[in-house]
Amino acid sequence: MTFLFRTAFRKQGLLIPVLNAVRGMSTGSSTPPFTTLSISRPADTITHVEFCRPEKRNAMNKAFWSEMVDCFNQIAEDKECRVVVFSGAGKIFTAGIDLLGMASDIMQPEGDDTARISWNLRQIIAKYQETFSVIEKCPKPVIVAVHGACIGGGVDLITACDIRLCTQDAWFQVKEVDIGLAADVGTLQRLPKVIGSRSLVNELALTARKMYADEAKSCGLVSRVFPDKETMMAGALEMAGEIASRSPVAVQGTKINLIFSRDHSVQESLNYMATWNMSMLQTHDLMKSAQAAMEKKSPKDIIFSKL
Repeated sequence: MTFLFRTAFRKQGLLIPVLNAVRGMSTGSSTPPFTTLSISRPADTITHVEFCRPEKRNAMNKAFWSEMVDCFNQIAEDKECRVVVFSGAGKIFTAGIDLLGMASDIMQPEGDDTARISWNLRQIIAKYQETFSVIEKCPKPVIVAVHGACIGGGVDLITACDIRLCTQDAWFQVKEVDIGLAADVGTLQRLPKVIGSRSLVNELALTARKMYADEAKSCGLVSRVFPDKETMMAGALEMAGEIASRSPVAVQGTKINLIFSRDHSVQESLNYMATWNMSMLQTHDLMKSAQAAMEKKSPKDIIFSKL
């Protein structure tokens, strides 16, 4: 896959000056053929996906829901990419669903009777669910960087990501009950497994109250809080560089098995892991990493083949 706006930057053969790269990451416009996403390559093995509708507060319109699927399916097959950073352009991360743009699908589904209307509406919901499930299905780790508001569908999105970072001014809101519906594209399924407190999840989902950065960190929704967006993006890129420097066999296998273990018992997960590693342990990456460790070299000094 060919991505536009590639800007390679190096430090000891890998990454940065990070801040200079961060300043050049946001183009302010989408990357064709996408109309809602801007795709760039801040480093050879890192893909930056930016939600790019700042004039609409990054509200999720019809195009966004399909473009996310196309984008992450392409990333999954891109042998150059080893890790993804996802962020939002403009003043906030996202205002959530674009109610005006999506009204026809939700309020006026096709069908001659209740059964057919329901059938078609179910297909629409399932299609929207795939917009965020595709992030989870992508074997490349996805770091999401949130600044400002993350409302409604934004929570669905970030809970499908592997690592969540935010700025001090970030806040999160499961907004759906305020607009007369139950969240149906991932929040109610993933948030309980991210936070771990059923009581807190119930409170957030039933009251639609805002959760601010400090609480988000204390409950485990995010792992790190940064003072501002520029610092956060620099931190996200640095973290992405650390991940990208490791064996892609090890990294992608780790993500896949972490997600499997979340949804299965310990014994099922151990069996799956044994089956997985009976082939993956035969990689050359294992010997390369062991040799580097004995020579007291950094993983960044190892050249791993594409995967």
